[in-house]
Amino acid sequence: MINFDNQRVVITGAAGGVGGALISRFAACGAKVVACDVEPLEAGGHIAESHCFDLLDDVGMADTVGRILSSGPVAAVVSNAGWTRAERMDSVSGEALSREIDLNLRSAARFSQAFLPAMRARKSGVFVFVSSVNALSHYGNPAYSAAKAGLLAWMRALATEEGRNGIRANAIAPGSIRTPAWDHRIERDPAIMDKIARLYPIGRMVDPVEVANATLFLASPLAGGITGVTLAVDGGLSAGNLPFLENIVA
Repeated sequence: MINFDNQRVVITGAAGGVGGALISRFAACGAKVVACDVEPLEAGGHIAESHCFDLLDDVGMADTVGRILSSGPVAAVVSNAGWTRAERMDSVSGEALSREIDLNLRSAARFSQAFLPAMRARKSGVFVFVSSVNALSHYGNPAYSAAKAGLLAWMRALATEEGRNGIRANAIAPGSIRTPAWDHRIERDPAIMDKIARLYPIGRMVDPVEVANATLFLASPLAGGITGVTLAVDGGLSAGNLPFLENIVA
């Protein structure tokens, strides 16, 4: 059984659908969850403490990390925050490219850097980055995909350079997850969920709890020998091309 035994775990993007699942699963395993989001969250229940700040504000982010560390050591940092809207190449303006890279790569990279000195001093710490199946192959959202692929490179750099300091770094690459991020697509095409389900070998999108469980494992001592790894949580989407197979055998 995974047991965090009152260890503090920092989770960004805590107000979202995946964030809520992460909070519940880590808390259920004994973690003291430090919930971080640009939206205010109240401490209580599964949340031991909360911090409201903008990850794109370097000064505010550094101040928040300082406050977090002043309350005690951190066992794990889960970088879950992310966002996308530029869905095709034609919609990737220079402004959109910069914003999506800042939101999905730079913010997580800088956030992890801020925790490194304290983790090095303790010779202990874990980072888990929530990337995307888009980082493994192209499914739209070019700027987001590029940023999430960069996040995997950052994770591998941390794993390689910081392993001697007792620090591990891994990532998960979820497929489509039914969260509010899909609302604008459903408004545009109410049948899109059925269309998407047919692309997945398991016949459905993955659930936020399944994403949280994979993250929980990689952050836990059960994964103590695992670092520099990306775990796809995508219902088999990246394993092959199911529509292609169905077409050629029809």
